[in-house]
Amino acid sequence: MQDINIKITDREGVTHEVAAPTDMAMNLMEVVRSYELAPEGTIGICGGMAMCASCQCYVLSDTELPEMQDDEEAMLSEAFYVKDNSRLGCQIQMTPEMDGLEVELAPES
Repeated sequence: MQDINIKITDREGVTHEVAAPTDMAMNLMEVVRSYELAPEGTIGICGGMAMCASCQCYVLSDTELPEMQDDEEAMLSEAFYVKDNSRLGCQIQMTPEMDGLEVELAPES
């Protein structure tokens, strides 16, 4: 398996180019946490169960993402700072198809 390259803009506006493994079943939220791109306790509060919106991000690239599931859509309908390109990082699995993904973390709510 290979690592993919993704760009994550943190909540301070700094863009980080990171390598994300595709062989560890990680999602975007876990990648953000592993690189410490958000303060501890401010992202992935529910543990990646789509039950909070702390890992909300804005997808900036044209990367084709898996279709949004009902639980993610429901959570985003109640979240703050939601935009048309909002997704929950915990619902975006790191696969080879995600290479080149660019996201910006939504403000902390």
